[in-house]
Amino acid sequence: MKLPFRVGRGRPPPADPWHRVRVGLGVLALVMTVGVIGYRVLGLGLFDALYQTSITVTTVGFAEVGPPDKIDQSYRVFTLILVFFGVSGALYTLGVMVEALVEGSINHGFQLRKEQRMIDNMSGHMIITGAGRVGRAISHYVARHGAEVVIIDRADDLDLDHLVVTGEATDDETLRRAGIERASTLIAALDSDADNVYVTLSARAINPGLFIVARTNRQSNEPKFYQAGADRVVNPHEIGGSRMGALAMHPTLAEFLDEILHDESHNVRVGEVAIPEGAHVLGSSVGEVMTEVSNPPLLLAIRHDDHGYVPDPDTSTVLAEGDVFVVLGGTDKIERLRSTVER
Repeated sequence: MKLPFRVGRGRPPPADPWHRVRVGLGVLALVMTVGVIGYRVLGLGLFDALYQTSITVTTVGFAEVGPPDKIDQSYRVFTLILVFFGVSGALYTLGVMVEALVEGSINHGFQLRKEQRMIDNMSGHMIITGAGRVGRAISHYVARHGAEVVIIDRADDLDLDHLVVTGEATDDETLRRAGIERASTLIAALDSDADNVYVTLSARAINPGLFIVARTNRQSNEPKFYQAGADRVVNPHEIGGSRMGALAMHPTLAEFLDEILHDESHNVRVGEVAIPEGAHVLGSSVGEVMTEVSNPPLLLAIRHDDHGYVPDPDTSTVLAEGDVFVVLGGTDKIERLRSTVER
C-alpha cells in the first residue's frame, strides 16, 4: 500500500475487508472437496470427479461424465445439491472480492481526504521527521505534554497514535503536506546527519519563524546544523552516556531530575516562562516580579537572549526582552507566574 500519507489518532484499526473473501474461498474449497468425494462415492474416478465438480460449481454445463450406468437418480440429486451450494459459494466469494476491492478503494480515498483536511486545519503543531526509536520517544514525550504532533516517515505501515505523513522528509512537498508553513516546531530526528541538515535547510527556508531542534550523531557536525538554521542540536548518544554517568555518580539527583521531567504522577515539574515582547515586567527586577505572584514557583535560572544562563539569579537582576524563567513547582504556580509576566 503506497500512499501519499497515512493518519491515525489512536482509533481502532479498520476491519479487514479481505476477511470475508478468505471465508468465501474457504467455503468454495469445502464445496469442491465435498463434490469430489461425493462423485468418487458415486463411482467416478478422481479426475472425472474433479472435472464434474468443477463444471457443476461454475455452471459451465457440459455433459455429465461417467459410465451411463452410474448416471442415475442419486447422481443427479447429488449434482443438484452441489449446484445449489457450489453456485452460492462461488457467487458469494466473487461478490465479497468485488466489495473488498471497491470498499477499500473508495473508503480509503475518503479517509485520505478527511485526514489531509485535519492536517490542513492544524496550526502551531510540532513536526517530527523520522519514526525510529528516537522519533517515537520524542513523540510520546511531547504528546504527554499536550503538543499536537505530525510525524513524517518513509514507511507506510507505521502503527502510531499521531498523524503520519508518508514520504521523504527531505522533499519540500512532503514538508508542506505536514503543514510546515503553520507549524511552530520541527524536530529533525532522522538517522543521517546529512538528511537532518537538509531538512533543517528546507524547513528554515519555508518557515523562517520555525523553532528547529536537530539530531546529530557526531558532535563535530553541530556547527553545520547551526549554520543550516537549527536552534538547538542534540546528540542522543552523548545524552544517553551522560545520563548513565550521572546515575553512577549521583543516582539520587539523576533519578529526581528524571522523575521531575518524565513522571506525571505528581504535580511538580520544571517549566519555562518566556518574557514576551513589550511585557510590563521589562526593566523590573526578579524580586519585583516574584513579589507580584502569589506563592510563586522556585526560580532555578534565567536564560538571556544570548543563550547565556544565570543560575540562582539575584533578586536585583533586571529583566530584558527575550529572557526566560526556568522554574520548579506545581503547574498552578508556574501558570500564575506566566499570567503575571504576560499580562
